[in-house]
Amino acid sequence: MKLFGTDGVRGKAGEKLSANTAMRLAMAAGIYFRESSTTNKILVGKDTRKSGYMIETAIVAGLTAVGYNVLQIGPMPTPAVAFLTENMRCDAGIMISASHNPFYDNGIKFFDANGDKLQESIEAEIEKIYFDDELIANAQQTMEKIGANKRIDDVIGRYIVQIKNSFPKRYTLKNLRVVLDVANGACYKVAPTIFSELGADVIVLNDEPNGSNINQNCGALHPEMLADEVKRLRADIGFAFDGDADRLVVVDESGSIVHGDALLGTLAVFLNEQKMLKGGGVVSTVMSNAVLDDYLGKHKLKLFRANVGDKYVLEMMKNEGINFGGEQSGHVIFGDFAKTGDGLVTAMQVTAMLLNKGKKASEIFNEIKPYPQILLNLKITEKKPLDKIAGLEELKQELIKDGIRPLFRYSGTENLIRLLLEGKNQAKLEKRMMEVEKFFTKVLA
Repeated sequence: MKLFGTDGVRGKAGEKLSANTAMRLAMAAGIYFRESSTTNKILVGKDTRKSGYMIETAIVAGLTAVGYNVLQIGPMPTPAVAFLTENMRCDAGIMISASHNPFYDNGIKFFDANGDKLQESIEAEIEKIYFDDELIANAQQTMEKIGANKRIDDVIGRYIVQIKNSFPKRYTLKNLRVVLDVANGACYKVAPTIFSELGADVIVLNDEPNGSNINQNCGALHPEMLADEVKRLRADIGFAFDGDADRLVVVDESGSIVHGDALLGTLAVFLNEQKMLKGGGVVSTVMSNAVLDDYLGKHKLKLFRANVGDKYVLEMMKNEGINFGGEQSGHVIFGDFAKTGDGLVTAMQVTAMLLNKGKKASEIFNEIKPYPQILLNLKITEKKPLDKIAGLEELKQELIKDGIRPLFRYSGTENLIRLLLEGKNQAKLEKRMMEVEKFFTKVLA
């Protein structure tokens, strides 16, 4: 597809994602959702990027032009938009955010009436409408059929209640010191409010968004500041969110950054102990460390691996009847509480686990120590189908026999192939990576 990527439409604001593009995309989406409309309402939220004003205005113009009424809720986390779309009985939801990207990028993510991210087939339909000049022209309304927009400022309370309901009522946070890095992003209000209302001693970092400081040397992409503050303040735990709060990075009381697979594994076992895990397994991605397979196996749980992207994780969760999954990057999906990765739901469950076990965070998370990995991004001149490269399957089988897990995949945006080797012997990995690099240089560079 020309517009849609792995998570909506994303690009540099004012260039790939211009006001014209946003308006026309909103028109196309409105035309598509009109086919199954029940309320004629679409919800629009955004993060704290300056370009959000431009794109939001363009989206409102596009939707109202084709007859839709728009509910604008201002800066809110992506998972809040997913929840509120269903909760407020809207035909669809739109989140304006480029997630963890720098401030100069922006993006548009769509949710259906159930709060689910769109399937690729639906994105393809919307893109097809986008490029149909005649259909776009004929769909524009006049007179009383033009839509209206309404700004709603009090929906934050609904989302706060939803998040607090995911936290066991038998626990209180009043003896817990928590440091939150909200990344100057979409959860800068909601995260401190939730933790304070539950009784925690809360210290908040990076909660003064100015339109251009979102994710800037802070949050889930740069948790080093959080790690230092957790240790300095002798806090029990630290949580770092990304710009739209669908991702979470955890820091234990010693100031150590918790590996994403350790987060997934310990939470999965905790849920299973609480009889809250469905399907006897967990869904992660091909990027997860093999230690996660081994750790879950010891607890008689199975690991399913999906393609990279939380929507693929969710799709496999549904197919396998599983209610928990995520990515090692910090996108964690609790199917009973959210339709997408939700950093705040994850933080609530981590906190519940700490209180339930009565242990320090480091004691819990250090049960999982990832095996060594080497990742190499190799520049290439062409992207040949991997299954057509002579000798590649034999190379992979050799590595597997040598106790090494190989993963080779092309970048979706650059002329790169990402080469990952994982095993228990670092020296062996380094030696075999030289062979792998030489192989791909010969066939692709």
